[in-house]
Amino acid sequence: MAAGYNAYNNRRSDYRGRNQRPFYVYGNTVCQAEPVPARRPKARPTEPKRTSRQVVKNRNRAMSISPAYAVFLTIAAVCAVFVCVLYLSLQSEVVNRSENVTALQEELATLTEENDTRYNAAADSVNLEEVRDKAMNEMGMVYASEGTVVEYERTSGDYVRQYSDIPEDGVLAKSDDTSR
Repeated sequence: MAAGYNAYNNRRSDYRGRNQRPFYVYGNTVCQAEPVPARRPKARPTEPKRTSRQVVKNRNRAMSISPAYAVFLTIAAVCAVFVCVLYLSLQSEVVNRSENVTALQEELATLTEENDTRYNAAADSVNLEEVRDKAMNEMGMVYASEGTVVEYERTSGDYVRQYSDIPEDGVLAKSDDTSR
């Protein structure tokens, strides 16, 4: 009993690395470190159960594919492939249009920047004092004074065409019947 206990303690200390010396077991029996696993008996092939003819017939019928079912499966597979191809073509079209939109947005940004630059250059090149001076002194233009502006009610169009001179009182035509 004591020998087995000492062997256990020596093994335990060896695993921990404290005692590196070999140990000796005193006594007439040596404990097995690991028991040998019991052998499992080999599985013998079992004889298949005998089944009735009706069960065999039902199983064979369930495993077979009828021609109508085969045609149905073929049509379903073709439809699935067609839908996949259609989906992929639509996805490709969406990607192409997205790339086109991105290119057009870049072009718009470039043109807008160019337009703003040219507009600012044109606005900076015009001196408004010089234009006013030239209009008043060389062309005889004057600012509108009170009474010189004649206002008309807006017609359905965006602008008014003048076909003849406007009379001094500002009335072009007058209707006698105002009840209409």
